[in-house]
Amino acid sequence: MAYAIVRAGGRQEKVSTGDLVVLDRLPADVGSSIELPALMLVDGDKITSDKKELEKVTVSAEVLEHNRGKKIVIQKYKNKTGYKKRQGHRQNQTRVKITDIK
Repeated sequence: MAYAIVRAGGRQEKVSTGDLVVLDRLPADVGSSIELPALMLVDGDKITSDKKELEKVTVSAEVLEHNRGKKIVIQKYKNKTGYKKRQGHRQNQTRVKITDIK
């Protein structure tokens, strides 16, 4: 079984063919195909991490949907001063399906 480590949105993800992965929002339309840059490829006992060989590796993915993540609440409080601040955040995300690793 082959898997790859890819760079996606400032993070690294371990992916194999058929995986569903949630990434930071990508500028791609739903249903379109994208390619992710590989940082490492593991194919059985063979491990590839050489930059020149990884340029030949393509990790293809299909964009399934754009959504927003779970809401997180940011609260700040300072004792005895009356300072309170409450703020929320929802991260924009893209869900992709890994279609091929070559």
